[in-house]
Amino acid sequence: MPKMKTKSGAKKRFKFLGNGKIKRSHSHLRHILTKKTTKQKRKLRGTCIVSASDVKRVQAMMPHA
Repeated sequence: MPKMKTKSGAKKRFKFLGNGKIKRSHSHLRHILTKKTTKQKRKLRGTCIVSASDVKRVQAMMPHA
């Protein structure tokens, strides 16, 4: 049986933390920024934790993590 491969898109987007949680960056900060408020753009900076309902889906895309 062939080796299981990690989805390359997921590899670039998610990082596993030491406590088992998954880190991700926010969306909606790439383009069309003129109509977004400064407050909204500031809150989208940095990273956050993947929600509990999506953890299984992300783990399926990254079997070796």
